[in-house]
Amino acid sequence: MDYHVIYDGNCNLCVTLVQLLEKLDRGQLFDYIPMQDEDTLKQFNITQNDCQIGMILIDAKTPARRWQSSDAAEEIGYILPLGEVFVKAYRALPGMKWTGDRLYAQVRDNRYALFGKRESTYKSPYPVGCNAVSK
Repeated sequence: MDYHVIYDGNCNLCVTLVQLLEKLDRGQLFDYIPMQDEDTLKQFNITQNDCQIGMILIDAKTPARRWQSSDAAEEIGYILPLGEVFVKAYRALPGMKWTGDRLYAQVRDNRYALFGKRESTYKSPYPVGCNAVSK
């Protein structure tokens, strides 16, 4: 995998978006770590407080390269095939980055109230360290 995605495995919205990304990517570029997996997060020197700021994207080849919150979501979009065009257009529109950052923060802070909380943590079929085979 080229990137590690750290997400809230108890958030219905977060899990739905991860499942969509899994279908699009099929484990080729991304693997997934729920923020509830504290043992794996320790390997990346990430704390629960870090996770409260929002999803995290880590470059597996250069782990010091990280994106968080709306920046992580934008970078994931940028990495996906044809996503670069949409992300560049989004970033080029005046005020969209600012608005997107604020919207992300509102959803992050109210995600359980808005979308519900799962009874058990979702664990991806593409966990960190998984070696997906191209089909």
